[in-house]
Amino acid sequence: MKKFDKQITTIIGKDAVCHGALSAPGSVRIDGMVEGDVTITGALVVGPSGKITGNVEAASAVIGGEINGNIVAPEKTELTPDAKVIGDIKTGVIVIDEKAVFQGKCDMSHGEEESSEETDETASEETEESKENDGEENKKEPED
Repeated sequence: MKKFDKQITTIIGKDAVCHGALSAPGSVRIDGMVEGDVTITGALVVGPSGKITGNVEAASAVIGGEINGNIVAPEKTELTPDAKVIGDIKTGVIVIDEKAVFQGKCDMSHGEEESSEETDETASEETEESKENDGEENKKEPED
């Protein structure tokens, strides 16, 4: 496991089992098992013995264990050689070691997809309005 540069404020030990959602401020390291969604405001580190069954949201993630669920980490997601992720990943930057297992899709759109969808919606609304206005103008009878 690579050196981690942010201070970890919460640790779930190797023999710990958490049933239900886990939410914590700061950075968290999980070496035990969590059965539920995990929401972290900082970085998440899942050690080689760590296992999460549920969706994960964190600023960044370094995965060395197993996750069965989707990951949202806007900054960066790293899968180390022992990582096994079964689920989709949405992140800004992804690093996948050649021995890591990843089954799912990866979205690195950096918000581009959302802004283009908004632009498309705005354009269709403007087009519909202009069609309505054109229709009204065409209905006007010529003045004598």
